[in-house]
Amino acid sequence: MSVTVRIPTTMRPLAGGSSSVKVEGATLADVLANLNTAFPGFDDRLFDETGGLRKFVNVFVADDDVRYLDGLATTVPDGETVSIIPAVAGG
Repeated sequence: MSVTVRIPTTMRPLAGGSSSVKVEGATLADVLANLNTAFPGFDDRLFDETGGLRKFVNVFVADDDVRYLDGLATTVPDGETVSIIPAVAGG
């Protein structure tokens, strides 16, 4: 199952400068593992020491925040888009 992963500007150097890449995976965990296999370094940016998504990294499957779905177990249909969006804070 091929899916498109949208890469935020701050992480594009890890993906050779690409704004999006295609990877395989049936669940979000599979997609992110394959992303890190193809482009090493994503695990450090996406996951905390417990293996969960970092607090300030938002991940969406289609337009849905995975924190309100099944987290890393969220099913990713073939052809779907996964978006990685770092949280922005400021005042």
